[in-house]
Amino acid sequence: MQELNHLREEVNRVEELQNLAEDIELLLQLSEETQENEDEARELTEEAGQKIKKLEKKLEQLELELMFSGSYDAHNAIFSINPGAGGLESQDWAEMLMRMYLRWAERKGMEVEVLDYLADIEAGIKSVTLLIKGKNAYGLLKSEKGVHRMVRISPFDSQGRRHTSFASVEVVPEVEEEEFHIDQEEVKVDTFRAKGAGGQHVNTTDSAVRMTHLPTGIVAQCQNERSQHSNRYHAMRILQARVAEYYRKQKEEELEELKGEQREIAWGNQIRSYTFHPFTLVKDHRTGVEAGNVESVMDGNIDHFQESYLRLISGSQSGAGES
Repeated sequence: MQELNHLREEVNRVEELQNLAEDIELLLQLSEETQENEDEARELTEEAGQKIKKLEKKLEQLELELMFSGSYDAHNAIFSINPGAGGLESQDWAEMLMRMYLRWAERKGMEVEVLDYLADIEAGIKSVTLLIKGKNAYGLLKSEKGVHRMVRISPFDSQGRRHTSFASVEVVPEVEEEEFHIDQEEVKVDTFRAKGAGGQHVNTTDSAVRMTHLPTGIVAQCQNERSQHSNRYHAMRILQARVAEYYRKQKEEELEELKGEQREIAWGNQIRSYTFHPFTLVKDHRTGVEAGNVESVMDGNIDHFQESYLRLISGSQSGAGES
């Protein structure tokens, strides 16, 4: 039924475009036939112009969606943010990025579920893992995978010096049990007491869960819930997605967008820079796209970065196919 609804939606979109194109053609014909009445001809031409702009916008959106050709682009995304070296400054930057993506998801009408969240007692976050649900969530968010660099006057520096901070973003598609199964005998489960800020219920029971996939060494943990059962469930979802990506990178050469070695969260490895001082600029180092309004970007307006990245990899894949 889900596939049927998706196909029906695609057919409806194409029919809408066809109808719009026919309306434009009819308006232009009527405009030519009423040249003697200048006012009426002008009104018809203006109406046709408005519909042409509407058609162009819909075609651009359709063109963008056609770029979601990866096997997992339509899936939900498991999205993790971890601060790099730098203590409070990097932890604060990680929290700022989290807010940016939450605002982006809100603008897109996507649902966000917090799978794991570890705040620092003083400021910022030590790590966060989110499940972002929505149409083409992974297809859009795969552009965000990598190291994000920030330059600003640090509010934590009493001398008001400029600091550079890094945070790492990891994105993997959510997979269902029927798509990828992990043998429970290959998973080591450790329980421990939750850490960090959280009130009187934290550090009272061994509710936090860490799972290790023994064949690959991949680790996932969750300490967000008070219930160990809930933490086990979320940790397994994260582990399942990460292990599935690991094996995809080994076996499926056609999924090049899922590849990419884990790099040090430091200089030279960033995909995007966010400069707050001495000038304001956000620059994507893969596409060269820039934005001068850094506050708007931090408010979740990152669509132009994502679209440029999709066009870049789509062009690369087309070129590889032609060659």
